[in-house]
Order: sequence, then structure tokens, then C-alpha cells
Amino acid sequence: MKTRVAILISGRGSNLQSLITAAAARQYPAEIALVLSNNPAAPGLARAEAAGIPTLAIDHRRHGRDRQSHEAELHAALQSHAIGLVCLAGYMRLLSPFFVAAWQGAMLNIHPSLLPAFPGLNTHERALAAGVALHGCTTHFVTETMDDGPIIGQAAVPVLASDTPETLAARVLAQEHKLYPATLAAVASATLPAPAPAAALSHLRRV
Repeated sequence: MKTRVAILISGRGSNLQSLITAAAARQYPAEIALVLSNNPAAPGLARAEAAGIPTLAIDHRRHGRDRQSHEAELHAALQSHAIGLVCLAGYMRLLSPFFVAAWQGAMLNIHPSLLPAFPGLNTHERALAAGVALHGCTTHFVTETMDDGPIIGQAAVPVLASDTPETLAARVLAQEHKLYPATLAAVASATLPAPAPAAALSHLRRV
């Protein structure tokens, strides 16, 4: 039985298509059961609909500054769709302790740097400014601290002398499109490249 996955987006979802494409394979251990956005105008919703995937928009602006109220609605939607894993793909909202705790060990993120280097925004500009020889991307479990959860996988690219933030970002993104589907498959099938938190595996067994 395939693990049911929800992908949370705020815009086009830069890794959404790579996950949709991977999950279309018969032997892939996860199915994309829902694409959920805090932004009703997110272009990624149309992409998911074109692939025949259920979508839902829960506008955070209806909840004002009450993040937990918004996330309670997100959580209820995930439960109603029998979701086993959550993938963040360009979801531009800081998650509250309530939501992180509810999905501890079962929520993944991809970040465009080799964590723990360059958490947060503008990673490509910062990598070039720091003069690093390698840059890349990281998949990790989500915790309350931004970009600081247990690392699952990484992919590196060399930083070239001719690189701009745009050229470096393009090469990193190409690696993201390989790494995220591979990570999701590993977690969904419980064959992780590195030990996962016990909560992740116990959650998957309950699905």
C-alpha cells in the first residue's frame, strides 16, 4: 500500500512537478493524494489539477495573525485525506509548534544549501559571497527551528568562478528535482539512507 502524501505550496512549488512525475511510476512507494496551499492563486494548484491530483486552498489571510487557527484547518484537511507524509515545496509560512508537533517525523522539507550552512533565504548569493567551493541542497525532517531538522539527504554542485546567483541556483534546482523524489521514496518505504527519528517510522506504520 502506497503512503499518501500531501504537498504544501505557496506559489508554483518549484519541486512539485518532480514529485508528481516520480509518483506516477507504478513502483514508486508514495502517491500524491493532495496539494494544499495557503494561497488560492498559487500556480502550483493548477499544475496539480492538470495531473488529476486533488487540491485545496486554505487562505491564511482569513485567519489574520492567528497562525494556529489556520494550521488547525490545515491539519484537519490532512487528516480528512488520510495523509501519512507531508512535503513542503516552497511553502512560505513559518509553521507553529502546534503543527510541527502534530507532524513530527512525518514532514519533510528541501532547502537550497548544504545545511547546516546557509539556512534561511538568499542561499546562492550567500554561498558566492562566502567563496565556498561546493554548494547544493538538503532534505530534512521539519522541526520547530527553521532549516535545522535531522538531515536525510544532500546533493552537491561545484561553485564555478563564473557563477552568478542565477546560474548557481539553476544547477542546484536540477539536483533538488532528483533529491526530493529520492528522499520521499526512501522515507515512504522506510529505507532511509540515514537513521530517521523513531516517530517517523512509527507514523508510517500507522498509515
